[in-house]
Amino acid sequence: MKNITKIYCEIDDFCKIFVPEFNKQLISTGNKKRNKPSKLSVSEVITIMIMFHSGNFRNFKHFYIGYVKTHLKSYFPDLVSYNRFVELQQSVTIPMFAYFHCVSRGEKTGIYFIDSTTLKVSNNKRIYRHKVFKGLAKRGKTSMGWFFGFKLHLIVNDLGEIISFALTPGNTSDNDINLVTRLAKEIAGKLFGDKGYISQELFEALFASGLKLITGIRKNMKNKLVKLEEKLLLRKRSIIETINDQLKNISQIEHSRHRSPANFFVNLLSGLLAYSLKDRKPKIDLSTYANELIFA
Repeated sequence: MKNITKIYCEIDDFCKIFVPEFNKQLISTGNKKRNKPSKLSVSEVITIMIMFHSGNFRNFKHFYIGYVKTHLKSYFPDLVSYNRFVELQQSVTIPMFAYFHCVSRGEKTGIYFIDSTTLKVSNNKRIYRHKVFKGLAKRGKTSMGWFFGFKLHLIVNDLGEIISFALTPGNTSDNDINLVTRLAKEIAGKLFGDKGYISQELFEALFASGLKLITGIRKNMKNKLVKLEEKLLLRKRSIIETINDQLKNISQIEHSRHRSPANFFVNLLSGLLAYSLKDRKPKIDLSTYANELIFA
């Protein structure tokens, strides 16, 4: 992970350009509102949140009060109270999303992998009592059973970098054409997915835009001729499963303690950014892949 100063400087340089331009585009409701600036800047709030999702802390309150306010006072001299910081989180959602989209996205390599992972927001036994995500989260089913929450859909490249992502209710199908075509809108090359993405209509829609979808086949399907290089790369699809595992267990994008949908989304963005800023990511060694191709 990059050091605190470097992360802050990169984010601050972006926010100095983006935030004023974004504020110019806002449409007033006509109601007078207090617009007292916070002591803590947008870039400082984003930096602190990324630090939490990059470390070993599992409770943000302990992290903020016990670590940031105790040991990082020299880095952030104008720290606010914990309750005030929680309020400020929601105000950085759009700058954080813009930073990810404009700065932190992975490079286009021509080799991509697609998958989804569940984000549970409640234990199944408490679904009927759950209120925070009422009307937003849905029941879904995976190979691991039923869950209540959302799905995070990801496309990554062979370097382990996130190209695009989407958040949907838990009952959304992986091979939804509108969803996948939006995710893959700006890329071309080859896209590898599991059997959940099998769809002739989806294959044709992506192929028309310059992207070839490659998946395994089900037992009741006829075998199709696949190039050896594509077959070998399909075996490397576990890279995106490793990334999903890191996002959940290191970047902590999944837990059931959310108190508002807005804070849920901003914490998800923080986790994605924390992963994107890692120096070392899971990746495919194409030199090894070339050797496999030669000796296959």
